[in-house]
Amino acid sequence: MPRYEYRCRSCGDVFELSRPMAESGEPAVCPAGHDDTVKLLSAVAVGGSASAPARQGDGGCCGGGCCG
Repeated sequence: MPRYEYRCRSCGDVFELSRPMAESGEPAVCPAGHDDTVKLLSAVAVGGSASAPARQGDGGCCGGGCCG
């Protein structure tokens, strides 16, 4: 089940809830009991490295073969 991050406007607490995607926009109550909360946008970091260097001039499309 996805986890969503929320911030309480009353006390400033940031907390997470696990809930179905269909309920992600539903009101959330902070752990202190306040109901004035807002859902935060989560940034997903995608990392990694290239598995192979790009080849040039090998005859592939836009590498010298079909774009001409």
